[in-house]
Amino acid sequence: MNIQIPSAPGTDDKATSLARPTQDEAEAAVRTLLLWAGDDPNREGLLDTPKRVAKAYREWFCGYEDDPVELLARSFEEVEGYDEMVVLRDIRLESMCEHHMCPIIGKAHVAYLPNGRVVGISKLARVVEAYGKRLQIQEKMTAQIANTLNDVLKPKGVAVVIEAVHQCMTTRGVHKTGVSMVTSRMLGAFRDDASTRREFMAMIQGSRGAGEG
Repeated sequence: MNIQIPSAPGTDDKATSLARPTQDEAEAAVRTLLLWAGDDPNREGLLDTPKRVAKAYREWFCGYEDDPVELLARSFEEVEGYDEMVVLRDIRLESMCEHHMCPIIGKAHVAYLPNGRVVGISKLARVVEAYGKRLQIQEKMTAQIANTLNDVLKPKGVAVVIEAVHQCMTTRGVHKTGVSMVTSRMLGAFRDDASTRREFMAMIQGSRGAGEG
């Protein structure tokens, strides 16, 4: 089975096709890591660990199975002239650092200014999850979400802010807890109009702080 990894709209990344290892090969890799860590994969407590880890990976990285563009394909014109900001804040974000494969836990705030059409709010959350459930760096993920919304919905503007705690920083390396990373991507009216940007930031201000450690 081949895995087709789509590029993000608005980026120069090219789609790649990779052969997916079998379940047995994935479990064998986990056994190798258990041995490398210094434990015995044949002891009772670890016998089913390779199978559990492979299953967990399917869940943690399910974003590779989703096409964010398709998630936004259906939109609605019957909005009675609504053209004010649409904001979905506090979207729980669970991702994995591509450098150390450690969790990135936090929240995303997404907004757009409709240009005659709106999309179901659940689709905004699903786009965040589609990009989050992959190996990521936060800066790239923020841009991917914003670029996709901008390219597919063609709104007057898009804003994305992500706040997250990186376990690769809290559980290893510098071991700094209580530190969150904030990234943003502003497009269209949110970039060009300071008052629009301030309105968005005021809307999400009450929920600022990743609060996940």
